[in-house]
Amino acid sequence: MSLVETIRTHVREHRSGMLTDLLFALVWVTVVSVLFDVLDGPQWAFYLCMGAGVVAYFGFFASVEAVRGQR
Repeated sequence: MSLVETIRTHVREHRSGMLTDLLFALVWVTVVSVLFDVLDGPQWAFYLCMGAGVVAYFGFFASVEAVRGQR
């Protein structure tokens, strides 16, 4: 199996998850960027909020999985 075929197979299997991840990242970065443009907050707080997106991502999807597991 070639590298291109391996990538196609991976994308085909994980398409919805990859789209969800991309949308979460785009929304998070947009909200934080707009918020800091409006409030004109310090640069360190901007980077802290961007980094908090990683924690928010895993926390959000862990809670979604927990709810799905209770059903």
